[in-house]
Amino acid sequence: MIYFLWLAVAFLVFIIQGSISIFDVTPNFTAVLSCYAGIRKREIRGMLFGALIGIIEDSLSGSFVGPNLLSKGLIGYLSSLVYSRFFMWTPLLGMISIFVLTSIDSSVVFIARSFFDRIPVSIGSAAFIILIQSLLNAPLGILLKPKEYAQKGALES
Repeated sequence: MIYFLWLAVAFLVFIIQGSISIFDVTPNFTAVLSCYAGIRKREIRGMLFGALIGIIEDSLSGSFVGPNLLSKGLIGYLSSLVYSRFFMWTPLLGMISIFVLTSIDSSVVFIARSFFDRIPVSIGSAAFIILIQSLLNAPLGILLKPKEYAQKGALES
């Protein structure tokens, strides 16, 4: 049942992501989904969920398969590593981590496409797109809480 819920949420995220554009930049909500998978499911399962999200995104994009698979898997792993090993969760840390992880995700995709295909856009345009995507995703970091904090908050109220 939980896998159908994940599939429905991922499908909804792909639809929303494809239909919104701000300053001619589409948001990167799939990076937030990969972060959530890493935070909730820990390192290995977060990496696998992230890679699955990435391969679906690669197959929908029409270009070669691999850049999003690599970047989303990396984001799923890194988000779990950050929250389980280094930091205690706070809303500000959630925003900062989503900003940084979205920047890493978009940068990995840009670098991989530049190396193995033609350069998709200029470096200045890529930096602008990465910045806008990261700024759009940053407020969603408030909503991402590790499992321990979500359960603790439910027990306190």
